[in-house]
Amino acid sequence: MRLDEALREQEEGLLNCVHCGFCLPACPTYNRLGDEADSPRGRLHLMRAVVEGRLAPSSHAFQLHLDRCLGCRACEPVCPSGVEYGMLLERARQVARSARPPDRLTRLLLTLVSRPGVRRLGLGGGRLLRFLGVSRLGSALPGGAPWGRLRLALAMLESTRPPPLAEIAGSGPAEGRPGEDEARPGARGEVGVLLGCVQEGLLGRVNRATERVLEANGYTVRRVGGQGCCGALHAHAGALSGAREMARRNIAAFEASGVKWVVANAAGCGAAMVDAGHLFRGDPEWEERAGRFGDKVRDVSQLLGEGDGCRRGAPLSVEVAYDPPCHLLHAQGVEAPPLRMLEAIPELRVLPVPGGAECCGGAGIYGLTQEELGGRIGADKVAAVRETGAPWLATGNPGCMMQIGAGLRLAGAAVGVCHPVELLDESYRRAGYYDGSA
Repeated sequence: MRLDEALREQEEGLLNCVHCGFCLPACPTYNRLGDEADSPRGRLHLMRAVVEGRLAPSSHAFQLHLDRCLGCRACEPVCPSGVEYGMLLERARQVARSARPPDRLTRLLLTLVSRPGVRRLGLGGGRLLRFLGVSRLGSALPGGAPWGRLRLALAMLESTRPPPLAEIAGSGPAEGRPGEDEARPGARGEVGVLLGCVQEGLLGRVNRATERVLEANGYTVRRVGGQGCCGALHAHAGALSGAREMARRNIAAFEASGVKWVVANAAGCGAAMVDAGHLFRGDPEWEERAGRFGDKVRDVSQLLGEGDGCRRGAPLSVEVAYDPPCHLLHAQGVEAPPLRMLEAIPELRVLPVPGGAECCGGAGIYGLTQEELGGRIGADKVAAVRETGAPWLATGNPGCMMQIGAGLRLAGAAVGVCHPVELLDESYRRAGYYDGSA
């Protein structure tokens, strides 16, 4: 799709951008670079210039400032004109991609997640390096060229190692079980969990914890065959044909399963599936179908943290810093459910990360492809996490877990990183919900 076609689809939102500046303080890149072209309204101006023929898509300015955008979508909730910035960014990057092929690292990473055989080989190799302890060597490498990117990649891999949750203090039975009638098997209906690519390949334990916790709360979890990568990384990079191909596969797979809800435990994947209809605008066969699919997508915290909430577990006596992933908070508008879900764990003390609404600098593959700027943003997030003094950090997205986890390790901070659902899973394990004793 050409950018001028995207403009016609989004004409009211884009042309109504009044350059009010509300997006500026929400934009991590503008806050650090101070360049108008590195703000949402500046990038929209560049898109308009390309549409109107005043700027070539191959121009250095268009390519540079689009590449620097995290795609965190923090600008969307504060925009009074309702500009769908994330969608327009993807269309603009499609145009930029057609004018200049992506770099080798981007092509490699997109190939890794899109081709099942390559994915199994690559992520299996990652697990082997983690098992052998090679990933621990990242901290010993010097920063900067030529080792900086390898150092970060190894630290990110090491951050996927299972955290020692069993060492957290706290014992005793569950303190009451509200909603236990709804915890009967199947009482809340059938759900299917999107397993994902990196999530299943490196953090499969999070998927298993998700399944156990959902079943303990009355959902029947159906394994959905034929699913695959959600296509979020392709969409963010402007490779929209690949993103659509992956979306079609997942839509068809989950439709065939007949599940009531499609559950995501990775914020980036969840946002991509919720917004699947945007990928197919103008497509008479797929737009409505993708929209119906998106309406069934729920983050795991929404199923467990909304309404009557979830069953209370056994105590975990520890402080945990919570950092909201951008694509959960900004793209999906999910703020309270993860915190309400964690309230089901007695004695758990949840601390907000200062400036938690700002991106961690991971943003899919941004931390690797924009190493310097992503590193600056990531370092600020690491400092904010350390400011809480909590020995644990919980965040609901694999990219955030890896980016922040790597930053903490490279900074020598003894902070464990986990997914919020893993804490609830550990609490339920201690309560005996999985062995029939409770």
